[in-house]
This record gives sequence, C-alpha cells and structure tokens, in this order.
Amino acid sequence: MKNSILILGGTTEARLLATALAKDARFVTSLSLAGRTQTPIEMPVPTRRGGFGGAPGLAGHLADNGIDLLIDATHPYAARISANAAEASRLSGIPLIALRRDGWHQQAGDRWIHVESVEDAVGALGHVPRRVFLALGRQELLPFEGAPHHRYVVRSVDPVEPPLAVPSASYLTARGPFYEADERVLLSQYGIDAIVSKNSGGSASYGKIAAARSLGIEVILIQRPILPDVPSFTSVEAVLSHLDQVFPAARGE
Repeated sequence: MKNSILILGGTTEARLLATALAKDARFVTSLSLAGRTQTPIEMPVPTRRGGFGGAPGLAGHLADNGIDLLIDATHPYAARISANAAEASRLSGIPLIALRRDGWHQQAGDRWIHVESVEDAVGALGHVPRRVFLALGRQELLPFEGAPHHRYVVRSVDPVEPPLAVPSASYLTARGPFYEADERVLLSQYGIDAIVSKNSGGSASYGKIAAARSLGIEVILIQRPILPDVPSFTSVEAVLSHLDQVFPAARGE
C-alpha cells in the first residue's frame, strides 16, 4: 500500500522534492501552493492552489484525504502557514516535518543592516534620497509608499498591480535563479546604493547579495520569523534520507 504525502510548497526545494517523490513508487504525493504566484511552474504531481481555511481546515483535509505525512516546504517567511501546519498536525495526529533551508551568513565585505520588518526597512533607508532595489514579494511593497523620496527598482515574478504610488519606480518581472555577474550589471545599470531583501537563503537569489558585496552596496536584511519547533531538514537530500528510514522500501522494489 502506498503512503500519501502532502507537500506545502512554493519554494525551489518544494519543487525538487515533489519531482523526486513523483518518481518513487512508495508514495502518492500531492503539492499545495498558496496561490500568490499567478503562473506557477507546472509540476509532475497533483497540485492545488489556495488556502485550506486555517489549521482546522488543513487538519480536515489531511484526515479526509488519508494523508500519512505532511511536509512544510514553504518559504522561510511564511510564518502563518507554518504555524497552521504545526497546529493541523497536532489536531489530526498526522506527523509533520519541515524542509527549511539555511539563511545566508554575513561575510567579510558585506554591509548588512538587520531589521525586524518591512516597516523597519523603510525607516532604515533614511531621509536622504536613495536608489533602492526592492527584492520582496508584491504583497510587501506598500509600506514603501511612506518613503516617496527614494527611487525604487522593484523585481518580482508577477507584475506589481497597481504600481506603487511613488514618483519614481521601475519594475522588472523575472524568475530566478539570478547569478552574481548578471546582478552586478543590473545594480550598476540602475545605480543602486541600497538593497532591501529577506534572508531567504539558498543559491537561487544569493547573486544580489554577492554582487552587493563586490560593489560595496548596503543590504537591509529583514530577519527571519520564529517558526514552530518541528523536526526539520535543510536539504531535499536530507528529507529523502529521512523518508527512506520512515518508509523503507519493500523487498523487490
């Protein structure tokens, strides 16, 4: 009998994990996306979009669909979803593990300013007009309307609609990975002197951090939220190794 796994996704690691499990005959795997990205990458497993109705709704979905294991592979800043996953696991009795990539670590030459929130990042930009590269989700941009004296360059997967109500903002739509050499060209082209970013971790978006280091650009880094204490792994390979222990292959497979 196959074991049923539900992955809460939205990250590169979630896609890689789902792709690996789709090829594993031991499992029936499905993927859930929050629905914030308008054009998600097509996946080789059944995929649903949208919320469950909080922790109780997710718990009901787990029970109704015979899920044997829940994997939280959401973005490191998706604190509410991670909290709902932990509570749904408690309510349903269905085990939960998390795939959480490590954050970036400051190196010699990095000019990082650590802040707690997007609002704090706006304040950290200061009162002197600056040329700012915003590497944030579309839903997190509104506070920057409170600092209209800066010139912004915004990069997002989907178009920012409506645009920010500020005098100067340029918009780029692109999906990573983003490489250091390309990011140096981009930051130089726009004359960027400050970047606002989350400490997302991983390699796909690290290019801007490395480029900022080489160009001496300040990075205002929003710190990670505190997530529920659940069994966690930092790589797809570690999760697959864990599944091999929990669900050993039968002889002959």
